[in-house]
Amino acid sequence: MQRHYSAADRLLMGFQQQLSRLTPTAPAPRESSAALAQDATLGDDERRHAAGLMRVNHAGEVAAQGLYQGQALTAHNPQLREHLLKAAEEEQAHLNWCEQRLNELGEKPSKLQPPRHAGSLAMGAIAGLAGDQWSLGFVEETEKQVAEHLDGHLRKLPESDARSRDIVERMKRDEERHGQDAANAGAKTLPLPVRAAMRRIARVMTKTAYWI
Repeated sequence: MQRHYSAADRLLMGFQQQLSRLTPTAPAPRESSAALAQDATLGDDERRHAAGLMRVNHAGEVAAQGLYQGQALTAHNPQLREHLLKAAEEEQAHLNWCEQRLNELGEKPSKLQPPRHAGSLAMGAIAGLAGDQWSLGFVEETEKQVAEHLDGHLRKLPESDARSRDIVERMKRDEERHGQDAANAGAKTLPLPVRAAMRRIARVMTKTAYWI
């Protein structure tokens, strides 16, 4: 008999899954197009730079899990909660792709994953408490900034690193779709100071995750 999980069940399962993600590597539930790309022979500097960028992307996906889970926790509308949890599932695939690529490059994820996830969870919960339309606005702005960030990584990654570039391009398409879905669902535009604060926080996360 197939069991049907409630939104609350799936949220708790997401927490448990995220905690397990902070240690061992799990197989990716969605196949990355990078699996079809031939790996390149990168110089040491190129490899370290590509790994630093992919570590940043991995850290961003850890944060995305926390944000979506926090927003789902405090969402008022059950349909919005389901939408947020589905988006979190797609972000989980991104997390797996980035971790797999880091392994291929001989590097590890950021050591700051637990506090990053906890902080993002709190931010997401606060956004949800502000109301569903503001929560959607938070999703729209977050995904807009993430897509811009990924676009920057496509300019910085070595041209020969087809595997990393394929992952980033696929992630960018998903993030743009998440943002557009939020806009179509009635997202409110966040005030300028909030958007600026989000950019400052992202810059701090990016700089630390590249190295640590």
